[in-house]
Amino acid sequence: MSVSGPQGGERLDAFMGRANAAYYAQRDPFADFVTAPEISQIFGEVLGAWCAVVMRGLPVSSGSPLHLVEAGPGRGTLMADMLRVLVRLAPDCLASLSVHLIETSPRLRKAQEEALAQSGVSVYWHDTLSDVPSGPMVLVANEFLDALPIRQFVRTETGWQERFVLNGQWSLQDCSDVPPEVMERGATVGDVVEISPASAGFVRDVAERLCREPGVALFIDYGTATSCVGESLQALRQGRPVSALVEPGTADVTAHVDFASMARAAQAAGAVCYGPVGQGDLLRALGAVQRAEALCRSAPEQAGAIRSGLDRLIGPDRMGRLFKALAIASPDVTIVPGFSEKTAGEQQ
Repeated sequence: MSVSGPQGGERLDAFMGRANAAYYAQRDPFADFVTAPEISQIFGEVLGAWCAVVMRGLPVSSGSPLHLVEAGPGRGTLMADMLRVLVRLAPDCLASLSVHLIETSPRLRKAQEEALAQSGVSVYWHDTLSDVPSGPMVLVANEFLDALPIRQFVRTETGWQERFVLNGQWSLQDCSDVPPEVMERGATVGDVVEISPASAGFVRDVAERLCREPGVALFIDYGTATSCVGESLQALRQGRPVSALVEPGTADVTAHVDFASMARAAQAAGAVCYGPVGQGDLLRALGAVQRAEALCRSAPEQAGAIRSGLDRLIGPDRMGRLFKALAIASPDVTIVPGFSEKTAGEQQ
């Protein structure tokens, strides 16, 4: 499908993909935003414990090769924290474990290599999921889907139009090939509908792999539990909102993740979904509060900072409600900690 409009210009998803590719290749994104692993070690530690339980519950023989995969691993902080816990809780898994990081930025790859240098686990870098070797897999992706490109459609009195970028300005142009999922949102005149074929495609690829080989994937990001109307595209430069059109490649451009759409993509591929649940609910279920209290007892002089970091992660008015978690599992996997029930839908 063409990414050029009938009046010229570049379709939003093409523009966003190009801008973010330049941004992550040339800049330190952590100068512009802070992710959960950088806020508190508790985040990575409880997810490391989650991985340990999942790994031991996979229907594979003891000693079988096992891949721990992270998509969008940032500075490597999350993986370093998870591995530290795995060394303590699941040493039996480490002998057959290899770590695979899906990362295209040479700058970030270097930071990840430094963060994981002392892990004692073999680490490999890949540009895409398809490059990760076959075998049982546990995948974690925190704040990864939100940076993948989106398309925006606007319902007007004369029909649907799609958003393009033309000469450095937004341009609404007639669209004759509106995807069915856009028209199914119940939009009225003036409403904006966002979809992310790139995000759904990645989730579908993960689900298809999990239907071939055992494994579980965990996606954590900010977004909505249901598919709805509304515009969420935003750009951050030095921690402040800016126009995505001003100096493309110098700001982080993201959008809210439609978790219902992600679940549908995974279910259509044959995988089983759990959630989405709020990040706060997941972290509480995995023992984040208890871990924080243990840290406070061992380092009372840091208790204030520890509790403050935990509140940012789980507080309903902070990240606890806006951020959500969705787990995708192979049909024969039955142990997915932190999720009480399967997602309703086209389950197998």
